[in-house]
Amino acid sequence: MDSMLVSYGVEWLNLLVRWLHLIVGIAWIGASFYFVWLDNSIRPPKPGSDLANKGVSGELWAVHGGGFYNPQKYLVAPAELPAELHWFKWEAYATWLSGFAMLFIVYYFNASAMMINKDVADLSTWQAIGVGLGTLVIGWTVYDLLCRSPLGKRDGLLGLVMYLFIVAAAYVLSHLLSGRAAYIHVGAMIGTMMVGNVLMVIIPGQRKLVEAMRIGQSPDPKYGKQAKQRSVHNNYFTLPVLFIMISNHYAMTYSHAYNWLVLAAIIAAGALIRHFFNLRHAGRVSWGFPAAGVAILVVVAIVIAPRPIPAPVASVTQAATGSVNATAANEPVADMAHVQAIITQRCVECHAAQPTQPGFATAPAGVMLQTPELIRQHADKIYQQAVQLKAMPLGNMTNITDAERAVIGAWYQAGAK
Repeated sequence: MDSMLVSYGVEWLNLLVRWLHLIVGIAWIGASFYFVWLDNSIRPPKPGSDLANKGVSGELWAVHGGGFYNPQKYLVAPAELPAELHWFKWEAYATWLSGFAMLFIVYYFNASAMMINKDVADLSTWQAIGVGLGTLVIGWTVYDLLCRSPLGKRDGLLGLVMYLFIVAAAYVLSHLLSGRAAYIHVGAMIGTMMVGNVLMVIIPGQRKLVEAMRIGQSPDPKYGKQAKQRSVHNNYFTLPVLFIMISNHYAMTYSHAYNWLVLAAIIAAGALIRHFFNLRHAGRVSWGFPAAGVAILVVVAIVIAPRPIPAPVASVTQAATGSVNATAANEPVADMAHVQAIITQRCVECHAAQPTQPGFATAPAGVMLQTPELIRQHADKIYQQAVQLKAMPLGNMTNITDAERAVIGAWYQAGAK
């Protein structure tokens, strides 16, 4: 089968699975946010009231979509098992399965381009994939063991240790994989922790509560407490994971020399902002938390902002073979022909109407660079991605040199003529 047709088919598969991942992710996150809000917003019934006598620990009234709702939460379980009981689980499972499929389609299927940066670590395709898969297994194992250890009884300390573990994982991955792949695998690791909580703790605990009621026993409240703890963890994980899901669009973060530290700061900001909303749902308004989160984001934006690049001095020669080499000289280069030669050799494999790089059916982000007119049209993006951020080519798979980047920089600063 023609490789172009294969790449085109993979791109459609990418689109459909990504769409599914977004849909089921919204369903899972929406349900998670709603129930955390509900749990924090319910108010206890009056002592001696019918609700209190039924074992209801809290209730609230709400209006939505033209109707009134009166959800109630039982301290452990109702006196009788209802005939119909809805389980919230498939949203979580479908989100993880579609996300795992995305890892294969986008990253593992094209690991040489999407995961490996030989300037970071000279890994083989299978080594890179092994690092990715191992991250998911190790992440869940460490997290689950910490939750089940004596540390699990101290929520604040457990949260701090888990944060440090995630930061450590980001540091290690940023020294093994490309920045983009490192970020997405930190997110996949956290996502695996979240769905592991549902699959291994929350749902099994709920099944034990239901089974106890079926055989006429009083349910053990410890299962509810365990499920509540893991559910709260998932709530705090959500904003960092959502950022990581969109981070591939923002090379300024994952391409930074200290990308792991950038991610650590953004994760902390997300958790602080989420904490504000959790407190607010419980009736406590503490603006210090979102203020701290926003301050962290502002500091990150300032610290990683591109610095002015001095006008480079370089000259370019093109050998008979067509290869491009840049060497230091006394005059800056601002020649369109030289720039086009570099971009043709280093960028057009992907950024063409019909890319020749395996795994790409169309030019990434629709950016094509086959002619001088197209190169000038996208000059700002070329300068930002190739010179300032050095995020392109992906994983530097075409081995562009710093001298060649300097030539592009000189051309751009001279007016991109």
